[in-house]
Amino acid sequence: MKRIHVIDSHTGGEPTRIVVAGMPDLGAGSLVERARVFRERFDNFRSCVVNEPRGSDVLVGALLCEPHAPNCSAGVIFFNNVGTIGMCGHGTIGLAVTLAYLGKIGPGDHRIDTPVGIVTATLHDAHRVTVRNVPSYRYRKGVSVDVPGYGLIRGDIAWGGNWFFLVGTHRESIAVQNTERLTDVTWKIRQALEANGITGANGGVIDHIELFGPPLDPANHSRNFVLCPGKAYDRSPCGTGTSAKLACLFAEAQLKPNEVWRQESITGSVFEGTAELTEETGVVIPHITGEAFVTADVTLLIDPADPLKDGIRG
Repeated sequence: MKRIHVIDSHTGGEPTRIVVAGMPDLGAGSLVERARVFRERFDNFRSCVVNEPRGSDVLVGALLCEPHAPNCSAGVIFFNNVGTIGMCGHGTIGLAVTLAYLGKIGPGDHRIDTPVGIVTATLHDAHRVTVRNVPSYRYRKGVSVDVPGYGLIRGDIAWGGNWFFLVGTHRESIAVQNTERLTDVTWKIRQALEANGITGANGGVIDHIELFGPPLDPANHSRNFVLCPGKAYDRSPCGTGTSAKLACLFAEAQLKPNEVWRQESITGSVFEGTAELTEETGVVIPHITGEAFVTADVTLLIDPADPLKDGIRG
């Protein structure tokens, strides 16, 4: 019977499952190299951890790894129901809270090694964390795409640790009771982008679609709906999506350096974001603040006789 020790948490309603023991040996290379090994050789492990019957489509997994870059508290490789993810904002907040729960870190700044670069997680207390994300920027403004069955949609392409297509003008109501409709619309947008060869820089696949609308709480600036790569929607305001939004706001001179932007999710949870200037024109360093809570400390059991031991793949 194989055993995998995991810590579950949620950040603004979005779950994270950190694998702390029982993971495959990925070698001692860079996080980019280890993520490649994980993707190419251990996809059954990924599916086993996050897919049904042990997980669900919405669950984001993470391998807690030894860092490769110097002076880092931890390394991490994020993944979901369909593959690996370059960076995950809500997951990094969940990771920091999990490391604190395990007694591995205390309040203060902690460098985290990821496949897309080093991020900094500042643990304020047992639940509240600020993530200093990777450099983020708007790649293209006002890109039009004809979505079959819906019509012309215009949005911005931006990088926030993942590639996003951000749409502010649309016919949808961003409310939790409309998630089925919103999922259908954003999935069609993603398919239309792929069909028309619209990508991020260097052909990067735009695997996150983000719609914006007015917030329910007037203390916040906007409300979003984010479709993730595996066709599940983000219950949190999405850390990398909020980073991409900050980059677009800054590019439009609608956000000043260190000015707070309060991003509300479809479930009502909130991330606070600010943009730190860099020396590179149009590029900012997002700071995303949110709260996470540990929900389980468990051992997953994998019986070799179980025909669904590797999870149910979509």
